[in-house]
Amino acid sequence: MKHPARNACGACCLKTEGLTVTRDDLTILKDVNLHVHCGELTAIIGPNGAGKTTLFEALLGMSPHEGKIIYTDAHTGQERTPRFGYVPQSLNMERLAPITVMDFLSADRTRRPVFLKPSSAQRDAVLAELARVGAHALADRRIGALSGGEAQRVMLSLALVPPPDLLLLDEPVSGMDASGLEKFYGVADELRRSLDMSVLLITHDFGMVRRYADRVILLDQTILAQGTAAEVFAGAAFRAAFPGVRPEI
Repeated sequence: MKHPARNACGACCLKTEGLTVTRDDLTILKDVNLHVHCGELTAIIGPNGAGKTTLFEALLGMSPHEGKIIYTDAHTGQERTPRFGYVPQSLNMERLAPITVMDFLSADRTRRPVFLKPSSAQRDAVLAELARVGAHALADRRIGALSGGEAQRVMLSLALVPPPDLLLLDEPVSGMDASGLEKFYGVADELRRSLDMSVLLITHDFGMVRRYADRVILLDQTILAQGTAAEVFAGAAFRAAFPGVRPEI
Protein backbone atom coordinates (compact mmCIF):
# COMPACT_ATOMS: atom_id res chain seq x y z
CA MET A 1 0.00 0.00 0.00
CA LYS A 2 1.28 3.45 -0.87
CA HIS A 3 1.93 5.75 2.07
CA PRO A 4 -0.30 8.80 2.61
CA ALA A 5 0.72 12.19 1.27
CA ARG A 6 3.63 13.85 3.07
CA ASN A 7 3.85 17.37 4.34
CA ALA A 8 7.22 18.09 2.73
CA CYS A 9 8.17 21.72 2.38
CA GLY A 10 8.95 21.24 -1.32
CA ALA A 11 12.04 23.44 -1.30
CA CYS A 12 15.01 22.11 -3.23
CA CYS A 13 17.48 21.23 -0.50
CA LEU A 14 20.25 19.53 -2.47
CA LYS A 15 21.17 19.27 -6.10
CA THR A 16 24.12 18.02 -8.08
CA GLU A 17 25.13 19.38 -11.47
CA GLY A 18 27.23 17.23 -13.77
CA LEU A 19 28.55 15.11 -10.89
CA THR A 20 31.23 12.82 -12.31
CA VAL A 21 33.60 10.42 -10.55
CA THR A 22 36.55 8.82 -12.33
CA ARG A 23 39.08 6.45 -10.77
CA ASP A 24 42.09 5.04 -12.61
CA ASP A 25 40.60 6.15 -15.94
CA LEU A 26 37.37 4.29 -15.11
CA THR A 27 34.21 6.41 -15.06
CA ILE A 28 32.05 5.35 -12.14
CA LEU A 29 29.53 8.22 -12.25
CA LYS A 30 28.90 10.44 -15.24
CA ASP A 31 26.93 13.69 -15.39
CA VAL A 32 24.61 12.92 -12.46
CA ASN A 33 22.04 15.69 -12.04
CA LEU A 34 20.15 15.05 -8.83
CA HIS A 35 17.47 17.04 -6.99
CA VAL A 36 16.51 16.18 -3.40
CA HIS A 37 13.67 17.94 -1.59
CA CYS A 38 13.07 18.59 2.11
CA GLY A 39 10.95 16.05 3.92
CA GLU A 40 11.06 13.47 1.14
CA LEU A 41 12.48 9.96 1.02
CA THR A 42 14.33 9.36 -2.23
CA ALA A 43 15.19 5.74 -3.01
CA ILE A 44 18.23 5.11 -5.18
CA ILE A 45 18.12 1.80 -7.01
CA GLY A 46 20.29 0.19 -9.64
CA PRO A 47 22.22 -2.97 -10.47
CA ASN A 48 25.37 -3.95 -8.58
CA GLY A 49 28.28 -1.75 -9.59
CA ALA A 50 26.02 1.09 -10.68
CA GLY A 51 27.85 3.68 -8.57
CA LYS A 52 25.25 4.09 -5.81
CA THR A 53 27.69 3.98 -2.88
CA THR A 54 30.14 6.14 -4.83
CA LEU A 55 27.41 8.76 -5.13
CA PHE A 56 27.12 8.83 -1.34
CA GLU A 57 30.90 9.04 -0.99
CA ALA A 58 30.95 12.04 -3.32
CA LEU A 59 28.19 13.79 -1.37
CA LEU A 60 30.05 13.14 1.90
CA GLY A 61 33.33 14.49 0.49
CA MET A 62 34.96 11.08 0.68
CA SER A 63 35.45 10.71 -3.08
CA PRO A 64 37.05 13.26 -5.45
CA HIS A 65 34.61 14.37 -8.12
CA GLU A 66 33.91 16.86 -10.86
CA GLY A 67 30.74 18.93 -11.09
CA LYS A 68 28.84 20.78 -8.39
CA ILE A 69 27.07 19.80 -5.17
CA ILE A 70 24.80 22.62 -4.04
CA TYR A 71 22.78 22.76 -0.86
CA THR A 72 20.19 25.49 -0.29
CA ASP A 73 18.85 26.07 3.20
CA ALA A 74 15.07 25.86 2.89
CA HIS A 75 14.56 28.40 5.69
CA THR A 76 17.02 31.11 4.67
CA GLY A 77 17.26 30.49 0.94
CA GLN A 78 21.05 30.67 1.28
CA GLU A 79 23.58 28.15 0.05
CA ARG A 80 25.68 26.45 2.71
CA THR A 81 27.46 23.21 3.49
CA PRO A 82 24.87 20.59 4.50
CA ARG A 83 25.01 18.45 7.61
CA PHE A 84 24.89 14.78 6.67
CA GLY A 85 23.93 11.79 8.79
CA TYR A 86 25.20 8.49 7.41
CA VAL A 87 24.31 4.87 8.14
CA PRO A 88 26.55 2.36 6.29
CA GLN A 89 25.65 -1.17 5.33
CA SER A 90 27.02 -2.67 8.53
CA LEU A 91 28.66 -1.81 11.84
CA ASN A 92 32.18 -3.20 11.97
CA MET A 93 32.71 -3.91 15.65
CA GLU A 94 34.74 -6.59 17.38
CA ARG A 95 32.16 -9.16 18.47
CA LEU A 96 33.90 -9.78 21.80
CA ALA A 97 34.47 -6.12 22.70
CA PRO A 98 33.10 -5.38 26.22
CA ILE A 99 31.73 -1.98 25.14
CA THR A 100 28.03 -1.37 25.69
CA VAL A 101 25.77 0.70 23.47
CA MET A 102 25.71 3.36 26.21
CA ASP A 103 29.53 3.44 26.34
CA PHE A 104 29.78 3.66 22.54
CA LEU A 105 27.27 6.48 22.09
CA SER A 106 28.44 8.43 25.15
CA ALA A 107 32.06 8.34 23.99
CA ASP A 108 31.07 9.61 20.54
CA ARG A 109 28.95 12.47 21.87
CA THR A 110 31.38 13.68 24.55
CA ARG A 111 34.75 12.49 23.16
CA ARG A 112 35.37 11.00 26.61
CA PRO A 113 37.32 7.72 26.84
CA VAL A 114 35.05 4.70 26.81
CA PHE A 115 36.29 3.54 30.23
CA LEU A 116 34.90 6.72 31.86
CA LYS A 117 31.28 6.14 32.73
CA PRO A 118 28.83 8.77 31.44
CA SER A 119 27.30 11.27 33.80
CA SER A 120 23.62 11.03 34.71
CA ALA A 121 22.80 13.84 32.28
CA GLN A 122 24.76 12.18 29.47
CA ARG A 123 23.05 8.87 30.12
CA ASP A 124 19.62 10.51 30.02
CA ALA A 125 20.49 12.19 26.72
CA VAL A 126 21.64 8.90 25.15
CA LEU A 127 18.53 7.09 26.39
CA ALA A 128 16.32 9.77 24.81
CA GLU A 129 18.18 9.46 21.51
CA LEU A 130 17.89 5.67 21.55
CA ALA A 131 14.18 5.90 22.36
CA ARG A 132 13.68 8.05 19.27
CA VAL A 133 14.79 5.13 17.07
CA GLY A 134 13.05 2.43 19.09
CA ALA A 135 16.27 1.19 20.71
CA HIS A 136 15.89 2.31 24.33
CA ALA A 137 16.14 -1.27 25.60
CA LEU A 138 19.56 -1.74 23.97
CA ALA A 139 21.40 0.84 26.09
CA ASP A 140 23.19 -1.63 28.35
CA ARG A 141 23.66 -4.41 25.80
CA ARG A 142 27.17 -5.26 24.65
CA ILE A 143 27.48 -3.73 21.20
CA GLY A 144 29.23 -6.76 19.74
CA ALA A 145 26.24 -8.94 20.68
CA LEU A 146 23.64 -6.92 18.80
CA SER A 147 21.73 -8.37 15.87
CA GLY A 148 22.08 -6.70 12.49
CA GLY A 149 18.82 -4.83 12.89
CA GLU A 150 19.66 -3.69 16.42
CA ALA A 151 23.10 -2.47 15.38
CA GLN A 152 21.64 -0.47 12.50
CA ARG A 153 19.17 1.27 14.80
CA VAL A 154 22.08 2.22 17.05
CA MET A 155 23.93 3.59 14.02
CA LEU A 156 20.80 5.49 13.04
CA SER A 157 20.76 7.07 16.50
CA LEU A 158 24.40 8.04 16.04
CA ALA A 159 23.69 9.58 12.62
CA LEU A 160 21.02 11.85 14.08
CA VAL A 161 23.35 13.74 16.45
CA PRO A 162 23.61 16.56 15.65
CA PRO A 163 20.37 16.61 13.61
CA PRO A 164 21.35 16.36 9.92
CA ASP A 165 19.89 18.14 6.94
CA LEU A 166 20.11 14.94 4.92
CA LEU A 167 20.21 11.36 6.11
CA LEU A 168 22.06 8.89 3.85
CA LEU A 169 21.20 5.20 4.31
CA ASP A 170 23.38 2.81 2.33
CA GLU A 171 21.53 -0.53 2.18
CA PRO A 172 21.12 -0.39 5.96
CA VAL A 173 18.94 -3.49 6.24
CA SER A 174 21.11 -6.11 4.54
CA GLY A 175 20.65 -9.41 6.33
CA MET A 176 17.78 -8.29 8.57
CA ASP A 177 14.77 -10.49 9.16
CA ALA A 178 11.26 -9.28 8.29
CA SER A 179 10.65 -7.87 11.77
CA GLY A 180 13.92 -5.92 11.71
CA LEU A 181 13.14 -4.57 8.26
CA GLU A 182 9.73 -3.30 9.29
CA LYS A 183 11.06 -1.66 12.46
CA PHE A 184 13.95 0.08 10.71
CA TYR A 185 11.90 1.41 7.80
CA GLY A 186 9.12 2.53 10.13
CA VAL A 187 11.56 4.44 12.33
CA ALA A 188 13.28 6.08 9.35
CA ASP A 189 9.93 7.11 7.88
CA GLU A 190 8.70 8.62 11.14
CA LEU A 191 11.95 10.52 11.67
CA ARG A 192 11.83 11.92 8.16
CA ARG A 193 8.27 13.11 8.62
CA SER A 194 8.69 14.53 12.13
CA LEU A 195 12.02 16.27 11.47
CA ASP A 196 11.26 17.28 7.84
CA MET A 197 14.67 15.99 6.82
CA SER A 198 15.61 14.59 3.44
CA VAL A 199 16.43 10.88 3.31
CA LEU A 200 18.40 9.22 0.52
CA LEU A 201 18.22 5.44 0.68
CA ILE A 202 20.17 2.93 -1.38
CA THR A 203 18.18 -0.29 -1.51
CA HIS A 204 17.33 -3.40 -3.49
CA ASP A 205 14.07 -3.83 -1.58
CA PHE A 206 11.45 -2.82 -4.14
CA GLY A 207 8.66 -3.56 -1.69
CA MET A 208 10.06 -0.90 0.61
CA VAL A 209 10.45 1.49 -2.31
CA ARG A 210 6.84 0.99 -3.28
CA ARG A 211 5.65 1.51 0.29
CA TYR A 212 7.78 4.40 1.55
CA ALA A 213 9.59 6.27 -1.22
CA ASP A 214 8.33 9.63 -2.46
CA ARG A 215 10.72 9.57 -5.41
CA VAL A 216 12.82 6.87 -7.03
CA ILE A 217 16.06 7.31 -8.94
CA LEU A 218 17.33 4.51 -11.17
CA LEU A 219 21.11 4.87 -11.39
CA ASP A 220 23.61 3.04 -13.53
CA GLN A 221 26.64 5.31 -13.89
CA THR A 222 24.17 8.07 -14.74
CA ILE A 223 20.51 8.63 -13.95
CA LEU A 224 18.44 6.44 -16.26
CA ALA A 225 14.98 7.25 -14.84
CA GLN A 226 13.36 9.09 -11.97
CA GLY A 227 9.86 9.69 -10.71
CA THR A 228 7.39 7.86 -8.52
CA ALA A 229 7.83 4.14 -7.88
CA ALA A 230 4.99 3.38 -10.28
CA GLU A 231 6.55 5.49 -13.02
CA VAL A 232 10.06 4.07 -12.67
CA PHE A 233 8.98 0.44 -12.24
CA ALA A 234 6.81 0.63 -15.37
CA GLY A 235 9.56 2.13 -17.54
CA ALA A 236 11.80 0.56 -20.16
CA ALA A 237 14.95 1.58 -18.26
CA PHE A 238 13.88 -0.45 -15.22
CA ARG A 239 13.07 -3.50 -17.34
CA ALA A 240 16.50 -3.27 -18.99
CA ALA A 241 18.30 -2.86 -15.65
CA PHE A 242 16.34 -5.63 -13.90
CA PRO A 243 15.24 -8.12 -16.57
CA GLY A 244 12.50 -10.41 -15.38
CA VAL A 245 11.74 -8.35 -12.27
CA ARG A 246 8.18 -7.03 -12.11
CA PRO A 247 7.50 -5.25 -8.80
CA GLU A 248 3.85 -5.15 -7.87
CA ILE A 249 2.54 -1.56 -7.89
